[in-house]
Amino acid sequence: MFAKAIVACALLVVAQGGLIASPHGAISSQSIVLGHPAPAVAAAPAYGYGGLGYGLGHGAVVAHAPIVHAPLAHAVAPVEVYAHPRYQFNYGVADGHTGDQKSQWESRDGDVVKGQYQLVEPDGTIRTVNYSADDHNGFNAVVSRQGHAAHPGPAVAVAHAPLAYAGHGGLLHG
Repeated sequence: MFAKAIVACALLVVAQGGLIASPHGAISSQSIVLGHPAPAVAAAPAYGYGGLGYGLGHGAVVAHAPIVHAPLAHAVAPVEVYAHPRYQFNYGVADGHTGDQKSQWESRDGDVVKGQYQLVEPDGTIRTVNYSADDHNGFNAVVSRQGHAAHPGPAVAVAHAPLAYAGHGGLLHG
């Protein structure tokens, strides 16, 4: 008996939802409104199958009202976040194997950049470049050299042993 009551309640719920056709026809409409009322739309008349009057939509024409999607939130203009640029760094290299020696430092505060780099040239002089950049003056660099160029002395003569080559005609000496 309990199972019959459950089935009867389920059929009543389905019939109220418009899923079971009645002898007079079934009308179903759907309207989803988000935020603003939907415009008035008349549902089209539906005509059921006049014979039976039960079943899941057999013979029933189901009409749906248009779905209206309103914006969930108003569009917000993108917000530009300004982070004031500020940094400072320095580094140096002193490689005894290759002889590479250089260093650099730089600092920035907003649009003003200042820095210096220094390196030992192959001739032994030290090149120093002081630079700065800003909106008013642009990029400026001052290059200076310290020390005297040291060039290697005259080439040392290397004695070569005679070169022997066995060719078609015998040995060649060079």
